[in-house]
Amino acid sequence: MNAPAQDQASEGKRRSGVLLAPFASLFHRQLDRLDTGIVVGALEVMTPDGRVRMLGGRAPGPAAVVDLRSWRALVRLATGGSGGWYEAWAKGEWASPDPVQLFALFSRNRASLADQARATGFSLLARRFWHWLRRNHRGGSRKNIAFHYDLGNDFYRPWLDASMTYSSALFADPAQSLEQGQAAKLEAMLARTATALGDEILEIGCGWGSFAELALGQGRRVHGITLSTEQKAWAEARTAGLEGARFSLTDYRDVTGTYDAVVSIEMAEAVGRAYWPAYAAAIARALKPGGHAALQIITFDDAMFDGYAANVDFIQTYIFPGGMLLSESGFREIAAAHGLAWRDQVNFGLDYADTLKRWRENFDAAVAAGALPAQFDARFIDLWRYYLMYCEGGFRGGGIDVIQMTLTKEG
Repeated sequence: MNAPAQDQASEGKRRSGVLLAPFASLFHRQLDRLDTGIVVGALEVMTPDGRVRMLGGRAPGPAAVVDLRSWRALVRLATGGSGGWYEAWAKGEWASPDPVQLFALFSRNRASLADQARATGFSLLARRFWHWLRRNHRGGSRKNIAFHYDLGNDFYRPWLDASMTYSSALFADPAQSLEQGQAAKLEAMLARTATALGDEILEIGCGWGSFAELALGQGRRVHGITLSTEQKAWAEARTAGLEGARFSLTDYRDVTGTYDAVVSIEMAEAVGRAYWPAYAAAIARALKPGGHAALQIITFDDAMFDGYAANVDFIQTYIFPGGMLLSESGFREIAAAHGLAWRDQVNFGLDYADTLKRWRENFDAAVAAGALPAQFDARFIDLWRYYLMYCEGGFRGGGIDVIQMTLTKEG
């Protein structure tokens, strides 16, 4: 932790001692409820009043350690959910030698801990209102994509693999490199299109063009659409001279014409639940009869989805405004309603956990080497490190998953 954060932690302890110490028994009751909710795994907590408590420990699972430096962290958790818990971390009110294990523990115990990890009261109302303001209508989508992806190519380049692929790799073997895993994922997506030489593929959310480069190199034509000016410029530069390449700043709702196949790799999460029908309709309109759409999507546990959708979490608040992970069953229903048959599903959530770990290692190395652009301060860097750890823990705990599947246009 950097020096300013340490100073904040000390100040948090001081305020806690003066203002919140009389309420320590109430906070220990909150920890008692956490203890009851930890069905698998264990959490060792060092509390501000000098106690060490072991929560859970009833069955094997993730083992986490938290130094709770201020009772305020529990107030933020109770009122702000995962967003509040991040805010407490950023203020130095708690720390852990391995936050990934803590997030994996919460993910594994998501059903029994759900009520204690979601925003409540005024905090929830405020977060919902802010999330609604950033919903993905056409203008909102452009702003939201720019918020995340237009941080700049010089920000992403030092910690993604050489192909600039910002989605889960697919590892046949844990010993494979990140580059090998990403190449395997892209090949798998191209195979799902069932296209031949000269066929044209629409890629919804083309990223920095790694899939397009592969498909063009194997004789397909590609129209890649994005709302990110930074990504479009990179994709055009990397495919310059390859026949059949076309990229445009186009909203998926505005696509015209038909294609032999559609590819969309982890773009659906940026759509938002209210717009899933429009997204499925766009795929169906773009596909020729019998055509294949290859999708890679991130899903949230169906059994917990309604509670997740009613909340506003850390990711939606700080990382992906307007975003929402998908309900597999909900999106499958919508796809079917648009004449799209769901085929050949493959789940590989632990591969995403490994991808995120490798990104974080690259990210930390880039920070240590001073390779990130100078405008990104320590607070921003810490936010992104937290984001990478948070997501890795979610996949390791099973609360979120990533799948590939093929949607086939019937008729």
